[in-house]
Amino acid sequence: MCEKPTSGDDAAGSGWIPVCDLDRLKAETIVRVAGRDLLVIWNDGDVVACDRACPHEQADLGLGQVTAGRLRCPRHAASFDLRDGAITSGWPSPPLRLYPVKVAGEQIWIEAGER
Repeated sequence: MCEKPTSGDDAAGSGWIPVCDLDRLKAETIVRVAGRDLLVIWNDGDVVACDRACPHEQADLGLGQVTAGRLRCPRHAASFDLRDGAITSGWPSPPLRLYPVKVAGEQIWIEAGER
């Protein structure tokens, strides 16, 4: 895991944090962000960042599965759309919070400012 920004545009305090390299994410599909309750996910060629806790039952979504553009909660039958965080229809839950992502070279960055 990268600890320091790699360019002046990504200066400390900007809200952007380095997570891992793209090859690692492709190999693992779901990577926990060190020191934060966030995940990065490889989803059909896209990188998605989200909260680690399910907003319905607070389950660890890092233990979930990614299938057909959805992140399935390991505790209940609902899943979240990785485009907008929406939960499966009929579940009384707010959407999963998603975060902006950028890939610079092979390094994945997420914007995880004020929550």
